[in-house]
Amino acid sequence: MKKIILASGSPRRKEVLENVGLNFTIATSNYTEDMTLDMQPTKLAEYLSRGKAEDVAKNYPNHIIIAADTFVTLNHHRLGKPASNDIARKTLQTISGQTIEVITGYTIIDTTNDKTITKSVTTQVVMKNITEEETTAYIATGEPSDKAGAFGIQGHGALLVKKIHGDYYNVMGLPLYSLTQSLKEFDIELL
Repeated sequence: MKKIILASGSPRRKEVLENVGLNFTIATSNYTEDMTLDMQPTKLAEYLSRGKAEDVAKNYPNHIIIAADTFVTLNHHRLGKPASNDIARKTLQTISGQTIEVITGYTIIDTTNDKTITKSVTTQVVMKNITEEETTAYIATGEPSDKAGAFGIQGHGALLVKKIHGDYYNVMGLPLYSLTQSLKEFDIELL
């Protein structure tokens, strides 16, 4: 079997793939994301994931490359990673009681024959009404600083989520069901 490269430094993506027994190594991309591009959110996520995958693919002949890009939207406005606690507080107040969308674009490239699949998955997340005290306590955990939308569902941020519609793992940054279905087209079966 060809070796698999995860083109991501995300500990959450690494954890998701390790938990299902995929054997892979990590090579982070040097691709510069341009979040200002005027594209539909799903198309932007796909475009950015493809850029990351292609950046890594050029250095790994005879490999399978997996790359992803995830962001959060509210009413079609992208919510990035907060640059400060003040921005995290404002973001958490904005998403309080709202239904947000977590969008992940992913790309798989077989560098032997340039076969490429790029898709996106959207999961709706219904946030609870977050109190000021909860916001302050959550920011104190340090979790919001490197998370799109200022929360992570796999940690303390799970306490802010009322319910989800869609793939839980997508909210972590990698839509596991869709990805594993696409990997079958590269003769990679996980079960």
